[in-house]
Amino acid sequence: MAAPVDPNYPDRLQALRDKYAASVPERMAAIRDGLALCQGNGRSPPHIEQLHHALHSVAGSAGSFGLHGLGNEARRIEQMVRAVMEGGGNWEKIEAAVQALLQWADTDFRDGKIAAHD
Repeated sequence: MAAPVDPNYPDRLQALRDKYAASVPERMAAIRDGLALCQGNGRSPPHIEQLHHALHSVAGSAGSFGLHGLGNEARRIEQMVRAVMEGGGNWEKIEAAVQALLQWADTDFRDGKIAAHD
């Protein structure tokens, strides 16, 4: 026997997407705070880990709620931060990428298209 189709499923899914989208400013604030700690107090491992965690959270969840561009960009920057954590990477590119992400998220993250990057 087939499972019954929930006629309210599309509306409930959209409500979840809207709820996630409403949380994006708070999620970006966590990324902004992590970057500020790294800039203001030096790039100590705990500060870099905080930035990494904030990016990882967005990278792992945004796509599930239809914000694939946001999730993909957070994942790209997360991988850059991970490279720094492992002793490599380019911190200046991370700072620029995070600033671009924050600016994009403040304006039109639902568009799905962030400006070109390296």
